[in-house]
Amino acid sequence: MLGKLIKLFKLKDLRDKVLIVALILAFFRLLANIPIPGIDHDALTNFFASNQLFGFLNIFSGGALSNLSIAMLGLSPYITAIIIMQLLTMVFPRLKSMYYEEGEQGKAKFNAISRYITIPLGAMQGFGFLRLLISRGVIPPLSISETLINVIIIVAGSMVLVWLGELIDEQKIGNGVSILIMAGILSGLPIGVRNALVTYTPSDLITYGSFIVLALVVIAGIVMINEGERKVPISYAKRVRGNKLYGGVSSYLPFKVGQAGVIPIIFAISLLIFPQFFGQIASMFSADLGLKINDITASFINNQWLYGSFYFLLVFMFTYFYIGITFDPEEISKNLQRSGGFIPGIRPGHPTAQYLKGVVSRVTLFGATFLGLIAILPILTQTVTGTQALTIGGTSILITVAVALDMAKQIDSQVTVREYEGT
Repeated sequence: MLGKLIKLFKLKDLRDKVLIVALILAFFRLLANIPIPGIDHDALTNFFASNQLFGFLNIFSGGALSNLSIAMLGLSPYITAIIIMQLLTMVFPRLKSMYYEEGEQGKAKFNAISRYITIPLGAMQGFGFLRLLISRGVIPPLSISETLINVIIIVAGSMVLVWLGELIDEQKIGNGVSILIMAGILSGLPIGVRNALVTYTPSDLITYGSFIVLALVVIAGIVMINEGERKVPISYAKRVRGNKLYGGVSSYLPFKVGQAGVIPIIFAISLLIFPQFFGQIASMFSADLGLKINDITASFINNQWLYGSFYFLLVFMFTYFYIGITFDPEEISKNLQRSGGFIPGIRPGHPTAQYLKGVVSRVTLFGATFLGLIAILPILTQTVTGTQALTIGGTSILITVAVALDMAKQIDSQVTVREYEGT
């Protein structure tokens, strides 16, 4: 791998791609540190320290949310738009055909619609978040015109990040949105290390040592789950066409253990945060109702065991839900039958679909359990270590490792292609 990296920087076109991505990430960090005016920074720090859910969203925005920057929502509205579009494929066959059957052109149309949906979603999220911060005294009350201007700036910041993600996609060394999220996560690493060193005492040596070992075990587990797959053997019948013989070969269908990625966690977080936004909207019509909703939500979040159990359950269920949306065993069975393929010992058609459904269900059981444990890992580490400074962000590690593996594969493939071409 080291040899591949050395060759990467020797090849001018690949070196230029890496430098372009680096410049884009630097611009992203600049946006994340340009705050909107009139912020009480002490109140803002206390707000994020006491709210785990918004602390999680702050990770996804690369710290832009805690800075109340012009890109405070990060890519959250765009990710939500993509999730909504994927859910709509279950309702509208035209969208399903566009995404799964029309190739790159269909996916381009699908993503264009997602970008249009991002604008109203960003406006609603930005308005709800501003109302929440006003109620907590983080920012002073805003007039209608000031609110409108801030919402426009927030939406514009999110759309700029979407554009930056697409620029990274064009370099073909990784997924742009994922790389921006990873960059945001890694940007908080130096602060986390500094806080851990500041609070360190010689008596904490065993605790810190155990933390490092646990972090390495988690990374190793994430790599295994991310790369793990169940291979279903496929055989193809021999067919004679003219004077040529086709088929008679064996292959396999790969089903990844971590096929859902972090999408179920995003689903779960969105559902957990919704009551707080709803409480702020309700407070516009009834102050007592809004206050009551916020108090109930706060008491639920502060109950670590109840919150952690419910969070785990949501991630577990959403994993199955997402796999149910994206995986169609009947369609796979039909495609196999059309191409003359079959699973040894399983009849073609509906029995094959039922068999594949059972395989995916068993694989997803392990993946969903692991993903749920990764989601509540910060709660578990805080409970065991008893300190806020040592918190393993399971979701953060999951995203970072997955994106790093994907980038390594794409860079390796590009270097390999150029080796064959002799460049």
